[in-house]
Amino acid sequence: MNKKEIVAEIAEKTGLAQKDAHAFLDGFVAVVKEAVGKGNDVSIVDFGQFCVTERAARMARDFKTGKPMEVPAMKSVKFKAGKSLKEAANG
Repeated sequence: MNKKEIVAEIAEKTGLAQKDAHAFLDGFVAVVKEAVGKGNDVSIVDFGQFCVTERAARMARDFKTGKPMEVPAMKSVKFKAGKSLKEAANG
């Protein structure tokens, strides 16, 4: 499902115009990005949680040259599905 299809579904389920549904989805994504960018987790009950995690520095191999190289430590985002979302996925 792509963004256009999600906007259409939101519009249908809420009775909003597609323009308003698009604005809602853009706003939601912006809020989540901002919160995660500040290092905060975002939880939506019965849906899931966007968690900021730390990835340690590690050694890797450059595929082109075969030489070892260091990958620096960084933050990453993981999504943990909520109970009802897992149940929906499993039928």
